[in-house]
Amino acid sequence: MRAFSIPDHYRSSLIGRIKAYRKAQDPRKKDLTPTLLDLGPVRFVLARHFGFCYGVENAIEISYKALEENPGRRIHLLSQMIHNPAVNDDLVARGMRFIQDTHGTMLMDWNELTADDIVIIPAFGTTLETEARLHAIGIDPLRYNTTCPFVEKVWKRSGQLGAQDFTVVIHGKARHEETRATFSHTVRNAPAMVVRDLEEAHLLGRIILGTEPLGTFERIFRDRASAGFDPGQHLDRIGVVNQTTMLATETQTIADHLKQVMLEKYGNGAIGTHFADTRDTLCYATNDNQDATYELLKADAQLALVVGGYNSSNTSHLVELLAEKFPTYFINSDAEIIDADTIRHFAVPAQEKRTTNEWLPVERPITVILTSGASCPDTLLDRVMLKVLSLVDGVLDPREVVDEMVG
Repeated sequence: MRAFSIPDHYRSSLIGRIKAYRKAQDPRKKDLTPTLLDLGPVRFVLARHFGFCYGVENAIEISYKALEENPGRRIHLLSQMIHNPAVNDDLVARGMRFIQDTHGTMLMDWNELTADDIVIIPAFGTTLETEARLHAIGIDPLRYNTTCPFVEKVWKRSGQLGAQDFTVVIHGKARHEETRATFSHTVRNAPAMVVRDLEEAHLLGRIILGTEPLGTFERIFRDRASAGFDPGQHLDRIGVVNQTTMLATETQTIADHLKQVMLEKYGNGAIGTHFADTRDTLCYATNDNQDATYELLKADAQLALVVGGYNSSNTSHLVELLAEKFPTYFINSDAEIIDADTIRHFAVPAQEKRTTNEWLPVERPITVILTSGASCPDTLLDRVMLKVLSLVDGVLDPREVVDEMVG
């Protein structure tokens, strides 16, 4: 896999060295065992795989390249380039400006854009309608297009399904910009609809089998289905693709369930006619992060810290997994750790910021799980780790311990 040129301030002198050491030992990632960093009274358990993925590093490289190649020109980000505030804030500080937020709400008027401006497409991609609008202004939306190759892979597979007269069921969050982009690219060639979770997939299955009235489709799915979508006609041949940041296991469970629905309705001999195998659309980085997180669940720890942007879908899923076993705090930076008694964090189910007291156990040693989502720089994990260590007496020097570990 190619190496990307990203700014040095995203490189980590601690966490990054451990990741590089594990990668050299196990380049094919066959060993998902976490890394234990023993610093005396505090021990950190680090996931085998976390942090910047291929698509994110690609997006960062292209964005900073645009700045370097166009001094003095106005450069706009169509929306958040990735879902991490530290990265987006740094780009804004260098003169970039957002056109819209992650839900498509405009932050500036389209009429402010001119043909001399540069617009960077985010890693999640964008809709064909937005591309057309930029073309009409005279802006080439593909000049600095940071769309993740794995998102584009989903679009390609959706196009293939459409060419084979399948309806595309997208597992995702309907308002998420990646899902909106995938939906837009899909409906060129196929009827499409969005399901959010397994519960909705079960509901869709009952609609297909006729045990749930078609009126339920109108009530639940109509605003998430393509124009002219006819559930009586368009649900007899289906394939499932995903928003790449969703839980890969849930996407596969949804696909497996809908395949069973088709088997029940049409029989084993006709399953290939009515259900398409789409396992190849699952993102490797999302899979790796999630598989590594399942390994973290085997650890003996007092708490977990997950670092990332609060609107990051893939990071939220890591939080949900770890929260099944550990007190889990979702933070976007070390600044959320106020002191040994108080931490600010994001509650995923409630979608709100909270403050928790007595979060750091008093017994020693304490073991802390530390991981992050695919859009989080490793430098943020360094800072979080150092902040925790500053709250505990008698810790070992992490630089010396890392030096000894990696040799």
